[in-house]
Amino acid sequence: MLRTALRNVLAHKARLVMTVLAVCLGVAFVCGTLVFADSSAAAYRAAASKNYADIAVTVTPKDSPAGSAADQPATVLDDALVRKLTDVPGVAAVRPSVDGSATLNAADATPLRAGKAWANLAAAYVPGADGKDSRFPLVKGHAPRNGDELAVDSGTAAAGKFSVGDEVTLATDGPVMTKRLVGIVTTQDTRVTAGGTLALFDKATAQQLFASPGLYTSIDLSATPGTDQFKLSERVTAVLPAERAEATSGAAQATQQATYLDTLTRGHRKMPMIFAGVSLFIGSFLIVNTFTMLVSRRTREIALLRAIGSSRRQVVRSLLWEAVLLGLAASAAGFLLGLGIASVLPDILSTSQDQLPRGPLVIGPRPVVAALGVGVGVTVLAAWLPSRKAAKVAPIEALRASEQPPTATASRVRGVAGLVLLALGAGLLVSLTGAKDASVENLQNAMFGCALLVVAMIVLAPLLAAPVIRLSGRLTGRFGITGHLARENALRDPRRTAATASALMISTALVAGLAVIGNSTGQALDRQAAAGLGADYVISSRTTMTSIDPAAEKRVAGTPGVKTAAAVADSVVFTVGGGVRDISGVDPRTVNDVMEFDFVSGSLDDLGPGRIAVSSTLARAQHLSTGSRLDARIGRNQEPRQYTVVGVYQDNPTARDVLGDRTEVQQNSFKPGSVQRILVRTDGGAVSQTTENRLRTAVGNSPLVQVNNRKELVREAAGSLGDLLTLMYGLLAIGTVISLLGIVNTLAMSVSERTREIGVLRAIGMDRAGIRRMIRLESVTVAAFGTLLGLAGGLFGAWTVGALANGAMAQYSLALPWGTLLLVCLVSLTIGAIAAAVPARRAAALSPLEAVAEA
Repeated sequence: MLRTALRNVLAHKARLVMTVLAVCLGVAFVCGTLVFADSSAAAYRAAASKNYADIAVTVTPKDSPAGSAADQPATVLDDALVRKLTDVPGVAAVRPSVDGSATLNAADATPLRAGKAWANLAAAYVPGADGKDSRFPLVKGHAPRNGDELAVDSGTAAAGKFSVGDEVTLATDGPVMTKRLVGIVTTQDTRVTAGGTLALFDKATAQQLFASPGLYTSIDLSATPGTDQFKLSERVTAVLPAERAEATSGAAQATQQATYLDTLTRGHRKMPMIFAGVSLFIGSFLIVNTFTMLVSRRTREIALLRAIGSSRRQVVRSLLWEAVLLGLAASAAGFLLGLGIASVLPDILSTSQDQLPRGPLVIGPRPVVAALGVGVGVTVLAAWLPSRKAAKVAPIEALRASEQPPTATASRVRGVAGLVLLALGAGLLVSLTGAKDASVENLQNAMFGCALLVVAMIVLAPLLAAPVIRLSGRLTGRFGITGHLARENALRDPRRTAATASALMISTALVAGLAVIGNSTGQALDRQAAAGLGADYVISSRTTMTSIDPAAEKRVAGTPGVKTAAAVADSVVFTVGGGVRDISGVDPRTVNDVMEFDFVSGSLDDLGPGRIAVSSTLARAQHLSTGSRLDARIGRNQEPRQYTVVGVYQDNPTARDVLGDRTEVQQNSFKPGSVQRILVRTDGGAVSQTTENRLRTAVGNSPLVQVNNRKELVREAAGSLGDLLTLMYGLLAIGTVISLLGIVNTLAMSVSERTREIGVLRAIGMDRAGIRRMIRLESVTVAAFGTLLGLAGGLFGAWTVGALANGAMAQYSLALPWGTLLLVCLVSLTIGAIAAAVPARRAAALSPLEAVAEA
């Protein structure tokens, strides 16, 4: 039976290659994702971690204990401790470090790797006895000697187009600094070699920026040969100041880093895995359809095998061996294609501000096992049903008929099962429309309901084929006899038509649903981004860990064309009733010029220390109204105090949950006096590049600060939909390719089955153009059937799931993307026309006499 399977595969290799390609796509995405995950984890390990190979123990400061004096230093890592650690038995060398983060502007004033703390490294150049720092060998110039000098690594110099002697602007947190580049170094720090930047200061300057004068941020210890890391860590801990510093072994740091790296890379695996799942799911229909048609064409052959003594089990095994051989071929091709996908994924997923580290491909056993398991497993599973069906046909029945139509009982069972699934799926989705709560449980229920809906559509598709195709046949009927024949050919085997259209139906449903949800969410984000914003520009820090120079407010206010500049402090939280809320500290004299409010009651006239305004959501949650008093605390303030509510406003994303007096908020900030946003109102609402450039100059062209107008804020908010759009178009591409393969395969086999019929049509006068038109119209009819079902299911799913989004996003409302939906329809119909090209040409090329004479 194995030899029989091999012979059958070789005999039908042209038709089976389509099946191999479909499975190959799914295997490629699975393998590519696994290789990419392993490779990116290795690259992140190099980019986001130190080299722990020569570090036995690292000493770092602990957080200041509660109740410690305010003027007590946050760290005790000083030169005295360095000398003490040198005398610990087992310590070979002690290397103090002062590390932090600094973002540099390139020569053209654009930030280098802005917003990525791990990629914007800063450190002290700490020379040893020979006057050199072994970690940073100099290749040009000299080391920084005072606070006005700076050194960078060669990669940073190339990226920023710096030369020794240039003036470089940079920022760590707050005001912009300008320093003269005096040296260029090399480094083996893999965070830098993976694409990060490095800025080196003299020791005193680095301590002032990132620690305190005379103190370090960490101390690395290397061990003498044969010294155990954990025992050395215990000895080091014994000499450290209690509750002020801690020692961590290199092995423990590596373990912590592995956990962190897994978190970093987890998100990048999701989208390719979704593509893989969709590819395999849609591809399984192509496999089932292909094997079903092959079994139908080989009915007499199977009957002959049964007649000469083959058992049902042997017939099943023969077909499954064919599936195994196909799966092996698909796995091998998919694995190679997956390596190509893994190599380009970093470029696809990287953005200008979020570059993924580069590194070699890491090919472990997981991708190889996955390729074999997925490729062979899916193919065998999909071929199992056709093989079982073939084995159940009695030899004498198979010799008498080439095709077994479904019985009335089977059709009724299919109809009842499909309707039950449809009722369950639709009922569950409709029940969620009143929830308006995007909780995890509701989202899981919605996904389950959508899955039931898809299965119901697949089950009911053969029963829906006849009425839907007869309805669409009114259009094809306008092409005369060829249109009528195309319709009847599509109706000849509804199960085959439904199986062929299922791939297109599923991909269309997914794309249509995602398009509607994405368009609706995008419009809601557009409305929400500028909701409550009366300013024309928003100046904000790029990261939550940095702030804007408080003095920048006055410079911005004095910029030509600026009517009002209002600083906002919102780096702290407002704790009330056991919950945490966002609070914005504003100046009541200017806030009404830059924010728009819809007050339910009260106003901001009385806003001040001890007096706040709250959003309507918080007011309902805490049962507050204008004049209410509540106990709460702001930021680092440990003791709650009483606040009076002076106003309640409709939810406002610009103002956030609570509005407080800016001075009071800044006093309770962990960095007193800090400012996170400056809202700018221009004269006459003017927005221009000139005004934007002036505002950037007013904030010192800080690489930590961004200037956005209202339209840019909207685009930035909508940018979160990028993944959804990528997913949507990726699914459309996958569905297009697999549907194309499926329709080509089905039509090719159908033409082969109908050779005599086509010959008769040619003999009675139909020309070659008519044959080609008939095949093309049949293909477009099948594509239209799958598209209509897919659109109906996708739009229904989007409507029901959208109700959950309305609960999480007040501005959400259903908005159909007519352009995208029309594009999906055109693409689907085009697929049908393209897929028919080769089968139609082959059918038209048949000789009438040879076709009629074929047995």
